[in-house]
Amino acid sequence: MAEPVIQQQGLDRIVVQLPGVQDTAKAKDILGRTATLEVRLVDESTEGRAAERGQGNVPFGSERYKERDGRDVIVLRQVVLTGDNLEDAQPGFDSQTQEPAVHLNLDAKGARIFKDVTRENIGKRMAILLFEKGKGEVVTAPVIRSEIGGGRVQISGRMTTQEAADVALLLRAGSLAAPMEIIEERTIGPSLGAENIAKGFDSVTWGFLVIVAFMCAYYAMFGMFSSVALAVNLLLLVAILSLLQATLTLPGMAAMALALGMAIDANVLINERIREELRAGATPQAAINAGYDRAWGTIFDSNITTLIAGIALLAFGSGPVRGFAVVHCIGILTSMFSAVMFSRGVVNFWYGRQKKLKKLSIGTVWNANPQAAADE
Repeated sequence: MAEPVIQQQGLDRIVVQLPGVQDTAKAKDILGRTATLEVRLVDESTEGRAAERGQGNVPFGSERYKERDGRDVIVLRQVVLTGDNLEDAQPGFDSQTQEPAVHLNLDAKGARIFKDVTRENIGKRMAILLFEKGKGEVVTAPVIRSEIGGGRVQISGRMTTQEAADVALLLRAGSLAAPMEIIEERTIGPSLGAENIAKGFDSVTWGFLVIVAFMCAYYAMFGMFSSVALAVNLLLLVAILSLLQATLTLPGMAAMALALGMAIDANVLINERIREELRAGATPQAAINAGYDRAWGTIFDSNITTLIAGIALLAFGSGPVRGFAVVHCIGILTSMFSAVMFSRGVVNFWYGRQKKLKKLSIGTVWNANPQAAADE
């Protein structure tokens, strides 16, 4: 979800806000459902096989469950693994049959147990059961062909892509300690936050225009180059967020406005470095090359330290903080590309065509020691 808000209300209520959700019925169904995973061995005894065929009773120490197609499977009561040993569950596809599947990652203890059990029971069947609301179902009961190590397990068997995604979501969520009852539901339209969204866009737009005006006035043509790089940075940032299907919220807009200031900071460093080279007597082409090369180290260090702070927000924050951190980190990466690589390409395209370049349009090259210059 995009920045879900989960808050405790009173002693026995929880408020869940899900921005961007269109299907409220499915959201309530997911919230109210819990699923746990169990791995057990199939009863391979004569009595167990007879019970599967409906020709006898279930042996002592075993239980009867059904597969998705309605067939009976007799499994042992002894549980090999549970969802407590599950670290992650993601939907995917079977590499051999290309059928929808759920890929599980076990913790160290679960991986060790699973490896030992598969090694000791080659040729036997192992059932993977999914329990939901007290009712168990055998998702798959494959034959163990070889020892399985590494802690990676796959669940597949007559599932659709949506079912695989739902099962993975339920397994990641785990089980609730108590049943949940939805007592109130509200659907809020976009008009409530339309004014705030409009103000957020206005702040980004005016911030961009003010920065462009200052850069063009202070650095002349190089200010134009910096402004074009800044526009490309903003375009790349919005494009990446669109590819990620991220929801642009107010914290995200604040991070976008901050990214504009940080992006132009790199161009300021480059332009000032070029000015220093010109004051030192370097030729225009040499000043351009030295300006970009020598400013890169400072730009890289400053952006990396800021990126570390953004990653910390992303790792330890939640809700709006994570939304801010995502846009902040992406903005740092796009700014490093646009401010250094793209702007250098534009500068080389503009001035590289002139064989005898005598002057750069980079504003007034102030002399740090005018008295010394007059004496010379």
